[in-house]
Amino acid sequence: MSTSRKSTRKPLLYAAGVALAALTLGIVSWQATAPADKHRETSSAASAEATPGSDPAAELKALARREAGDKLAVGRTDAPVVLIEYSDFKCGYCAKFARDTEPELVKKYVADGTLRIEWRNFPIFGAESEAAAKAAWAAGQQDRFTAFHAAAYAEGAKAKGFGEDRLVELAREAGVPDLDRFRADMAGEQAAAALRRDREEGYRIGVQSTPSFLVNGQPIAGAQPLDAFTTAIARAEAQAKAGR
Repeated sequence: MSTSRKSTRKPLLYAAGVALAALTLGIVSWQATAPADKHRETSSAASAEATPGSDPAAELKALARREAGDKLAVGRTDAPVVLIEYSDFKCGYCAKFARDTEPELVKKYVADGTLRIEWRNFPIFGAESEAAAKAAWAAGQQDRFTAFHAAAYAEGAKAKGFGEDRLVELAREAGVPDLDRFRADMAGEQAAAALRRDREEGYRIGVQSTPSFLVNGQPIAGAQPLDAFTTAIARAEAQAKAGR
């Protein structure tokens, strides 16, 4: 794994909101390993902290949307296990997960109906991250999110940046049929609203780094090895079958 790190400052308002939400809701504490003065992607572990009378796992599990029309999800809406992924297209560890681990999860668990994967745009690396998030949403409106996701996370893609022309190029590579509509959707209010919804959800539960995941409400932070996900999915499936 590379020792290089690319980082950006988190807005202070959001930082305060994260701390307050995590404390007030008692939902989860993500263990970030960012430098003292900057936020960065990380592959640390996460743990849940409960307040008296709360059920953190149940609250987190309920975040699974299971919306039939969700263009940024793969897998059956009634799958026993839902993996929610909070990611940024400029995050190197997110790309590692997308290339090395996610295809194996799709092959092994999504294909047989065990797993549903729901994407949440959680841009933390500035304007280009936000633009890429909106572009991914726009590609999804033409049923090309998965292909856009693969193109944006391909080896070397991040180095080319995510300016508008580059995003259109990625959409073309992903097979988005109507590029004029893609441009309009990318710049539209619906894309901005979808991004706000995802990001506010992440901040509300205390996500501090990318990639971060929930597997039926159980947190996993970082691009962990495949075994970490297969173990979490197996446990969640067993609990679902037991009615827990």
